Amino acid sequence: MLTRIDHIGIACFDLDTTVEFYRATYGFEVFHTEVNEEQGVREAMLRINGTDDGGASYLQLLEPVREDSPVGKWLAKNGEGVHHIAFGTADVDGDADAIRDKGVRVLYDEPRTGSMGSRITFLHPKDCHGVLTELVTAAGSSPDGSAEH
Repeated sequence: MLTRIDHIGIACFDLDTTVEFYRATYGFEVFHTEVNEEQGVREAMLRINGTDDGGASYLQLLEPVREDSPVGKWLAKNGEGVHHIAFGTADVDGDADAIRDKGVRVLYDEPRTGSMGSRITFLHPKDCHGVLTELVTAAGSSPDGSAEH
């Protein structure tokens, strides 16, 4: 079961400049940064608020580290802006299977590692009314959706 909007991914050409815009304009602070070589991005997670299921909602700012990465290709075609929306779930495998059974193409056969050690998969935007959609199970989530400590 999808429990929250986990994050909204925003593609940008310059991560540091974009982080500073969100900090100066809205007061959002960086919660986490990392380079995800598999996805070909350098990213910053800006925490917006906590959620009822013990998780949080974020803005994920994404700068490609190589032009041939999915975000790099997307930026070349579309320019900066909203890249995807991500929904949180306690069971990315089960929810991906259930959504696949409804005729939506799931882009990965098996979930991959995402931000902060999460498990992720994506749904094809052509099957989701033009929106690239990500499913996320946070690292340390228990089957009931609460955070394990």
